[in-house]
Amino acid sequence: MIRYSGASFNKFSTMRKRFEQQLEIGQIPISQIEVNPKYRSGFPKLVLALKLLFLTPEYNEKVFSILEEKLVKGKKNTGRQGMDLWVLFVLAQTRLCLNTSYDELHRMANEDKMLREIMGVEFESYYSHEPIEFEYQNILDNVSLLDDDTVFELNQVIIAMGHNVFKKKEEEPLRLKTDSFVVESNVHFPTDYNLLWDSGRKCMSIIEKFLEKYKSIPGWRKLSSWYRVLKNAMRALGQVGKAGGKDKEARLLKAATDYLDRARLFLAKLEKEKHNFPLLDVQDLGLQLEFEYYQSMLIKHIDLVERRIIKGETIPHEEKLFSIFETYTEWITKGKQNPSVELGKNFQVTCDQFNLIVDYKVMENEVDKTTVIALGDRVLSKFKVTSWSFDKGFYSKINKEILELYVEQLVMPKKRET
Repeated sequence: MIRYSGASFNKFSTMRKRFEQQLEIGQIPISQIEVNPKYRSGFPKLVLALKLLFLTPEYNEKVFSILEEKLVKGKKNTGRQGMDLWVLFVLAQTRLCLNTSYDELHRMANEDKMLREIMGVEFESYYSHEPIEFEYQNILDNVSLLDDDTVFELNQVIIAMGHNVFKKKEEEPLRLKTDSFVVESNVHFPTDYNLLWDSGRKCMSIIEKFLEKYKSIPGWRKLSSWYRVLKNAMRALGQVGKAGGKDKEARLLKAATDYLDRARLFLAKLEKEKHNFPLLDVQDLGLQLEFEYYQSMLIKHIDLVERRIIKGETIPHEEKLFSIFETYTEWITKGKQNPSVELGKNFQVTCDQFNLIVDYKVMENEVDKTTVIALGDRVLSKFKVTSWSFDKGFYSKINKEILELYVEQLVMPKKRET
């Protein structure tokens, strides 16, 4: 078995070839790849598009130029050979097309015949040849080198190729539609007292890692007891908050006070003992930085729980955090009945009549209607647009008036007054 792994191909190498398929006996040329037209999923269509791109010198050259600008330019051609640019590009496009994890991409790179064919590493089944195997870490290290700006540049080449294929006339204008949706984060429903517990348990988890590595660290013989005490206090507060009954307010205050008392005792213990954690290597430094972050989150949420429950304050939205792990997570209300609230990131997509994505944007604490002017600048500077449709979330008087100056048929319904 030939390993296409970090041992011989690495992300730091400047020795990267574009892709030259020097065929061996039994190796399947990319030009001869066949895809069953009955397949309705997205991946076979991606393979057909990649095949066309590979075989069309105009677009092939543009893609490789962008990749070389990002990964090779200004670097000496020395060191071990890196992953071929074509293989890297195909893996990155596959991950985006399927919205899949690196674990699944690793499996596909080694077992999916169609993917291996378009990467140019597959052999006929009847021919005995050592298969090329890709290592997980090698895929992760290389594909993650493509940042958002590079992916956006590559997308423009793919759009141009798509328009060349689908448009009957080169000057044919586009008919666009824009919408946004929430890409949900993998988080539990956030409450300040739950996030306080998350912060505390992660501090304990890091302490456990130190104790596994250095058996002689003093002061944490009762770490498992701290875990039980803090978790039980968190659960007690949650149960009181969910239940009704007589004197609920008083019981809630007592449960919150008990929880905060235990959390502050644990915080004081952390402050007293953290100087005992060794700092002897890079791993220790990483653990120390991680510990400092989770301790700061513990302090923050002790404060939030006290202000909200004990002092009765209304916490300003900008002070809230909805995950201590995926800190970019936003609380998004889009006016839908189910679900009424979504946790994640708003993602805006503009498609044309050929279902090609001509523009996309990750929205940072924005609502739909505040993005329209910038969206119009990006799109109308590149394409001729004859019609454009939005939903009512994008409406404002100024948005509609400005776009009507450039778009012949604009659909932007006004929000109903409630």
